Amino acid sequence: MADNLHLTATRRTEFGKGAARRTRRAGQIPAVLYGHGTEPQHLALPSHETFLVVKDHSNAVVTLDIEGAEQLALVKDVQRDPVRRDIEHLDLVVVRQGERVTVEVPVHVTGESFPGTIHQVELQTLTVSVPATRIPEVVSVSIEGLQDGAIVRAGDIPHPEDASIEDDADAIVVVISVPRVSAEDLGEAEETEAAEA
Repeated sequence: MADNLHLTATRRTEFGKGAARRTRRAGQIPAVLYGHGTEPQHLALPSHETFLVVKDHSNAVVTLDIEGAEQLALVKDVQRDPVRRDIEHLDLVVVRQGERVTVEVPVHVTGESFPGTIHQVELQTLTVSVPATRIPEVVSVSIEGLQDGAIVRAGDIPHPEDASIEDDADAIVVVISVPRVSAEDLGEAEETEAAEA
């Protein structure tokens, strides 16, 4: 669980592409905060601090200090420059203490499967319903000692505390198999051995 993070936000009064560019040139990131029937608030966030908040945690929950008023918010969408990867815009959703949210959480494989086998991750993320202030950074899936043919389904994964996995219980998350060598690969290996001989 990420620590509660704080960002200082200022309200934006100018909108449109030119205004967004000016905001970014001033070392800030344009953002919109919405949800719970509130009017969308157009904000500017400090670039470096915002980058640090979202770089390792796509579902960061932050406490925004909006000109003296505190508001809990969930990072919902991060728009990045396709080349430089700089953050161009953030969408934030108002959350309340104790409120549950549904978010996509990355799958993290732990342990080693049986010697000679490999694992293939079929689902990179799982949909998790969890209190907004307790979003896990990853859902850990143990493959310790699993043998060829083993399948880990969403329903097999112990869910994080206070969380429920919303994906179909039969959804395949990880598959264990023995790497198959194709006839073509075998032929190339034999040719290599013959050439070396």
